Amino acid sequence: MFGIHDLPLFVISGLLLNIMPGPDSLLIMTRSATRGWRAGCAAALGIGAGTRVHIFAAALGLSAILATSSAAFLVVKLVGAAYILTMAVGLLRSRKADGTTAAPVLPALPYRRIFSQGFLTNVLNPKVALFFLAFVPQFIDAHAPSTALAFIVLGCIFNVNGMLWCGALALTTARASERLKINPAVSLWLKRVTGGLFVWLGVKLALSEQH
Repeated sequence: MFGIHDLPLFVISGLLLNIMPGPDSLLIMTRSATRGWRAGCAAALGIGAGTRVHIFAAALGLSAILATSSAAFLVVKLVGAAYILTMAVGLLRSRKADGTTAAPVLPALPYRRIFSQGFLTNVLNPKVALFFLAFVPQFIDAHAPSTALAFIVLGCIFNVNGMLWCGALALTTARASERLKINPAVSLWLKRVTGGLFVWLGVKLALSEQH
């Protein structure tokens, strides 16, 4: 149907690729651990919205610009890296509230702001766009009646799988955080480690090359 082949293999591959750690997963885990599962799900929904942008852009051929234009790729990756590093700074600046036993806190961002963080983290990563261009076409028949429609169908399947994984990640992280009741000093240290990981991911994105 739609000129799609090897759908089970696509689904399994998509699930495995979604499980791989990256900026999206780190953002979900950080927000879930500090604000609860609703915040983690807000970040996940934003990531899903960003993924949909990549899906339709790739289906319409817009992502091909990133694959062929060095200037476009450079601009998008630097903007994305700058945004990731901005979030890293926020995490690294986390501190304890007044009192030695108070839990360290991140700014109490509204859910719509967390949604925006997830959206921008995903949509400003040109590697996601190039991934869709490289991965999805392998499961579309060259003689499909509409390659764009087949691409969108596969992209939506991939995104649904990704949202299931992200939702599960948000719930499990929030539940683990509630059960562990991490010591404030350890929690602060973990946030700063996460901030350091975001720095690494931001720098890695900024130094990434076009393929």
